[in-house]
Amino acid sequence: MTEKEKMLAGELYNANDNEELEKEREKAKDICFAYNQIKPSNREAKKEIIRKLFGKTKENFLIEQPFMCDYGYNIEIGENFYANHNLIILDGNKVSFGDNVFIAPNCGFYTAGHPLDYRQRNQGLEYAKPIRVGNNVWIGGNVVVLPGVTIGDNCVIGAGSIVTKDIPENTVAVGNPCKVIKNIKN
Repeated sequence: MTEKEKMLAGELYNANDNEELEKEREKAKDICFAYNQIKPSNREAKKEIIRKLFGKTKENFLIEQPFMCDYGYNIEIGENFYANHNLIILDGNKVSFGDNVFIAPNCGFYTAGHPLDYRQRNQGLEYAKPIRVGNNVWIGGNVVVLPGVTIGDNCVIGAGSIVTKDIPENTVAVGNPCKVIKNIKN
């Protein structure tokens, strides 16, 4: 298996000493740099860049600048996606957002994680687990979503939360670690 195949399979891989992955990250970061330099009022140019960068987009979306990601091609966004300033997506594995997802400023979605064994970490090994955000989700400011998490449909994640485990649909969840505090009746 190549390091990229290991990455996409959620296995330990070496992201630092792999020319293919280094070039792909560099390309994505160059595209993000170009995106972040576009005049904010030029929405069509911004959309065009995101469509080239991401694996899948729908028609109606807006990502406020600045924005950064690792690869881009592992990111999928649904219809009516909105992300406020300073969104960071470390997309070593798939990060998918459903329709009508709203993300407040300074949020991070991190598929990347590192082994507990320091010897493996010191070798540059890491893993990447997918993140899935359902439909009709509102994520408050300064939220961090960690590897392998699924946030169900119709959820609200409170500001400042660190989401370490799956959040069931139709709930409000807050805190560090993020926990369900309320069910939402629809």
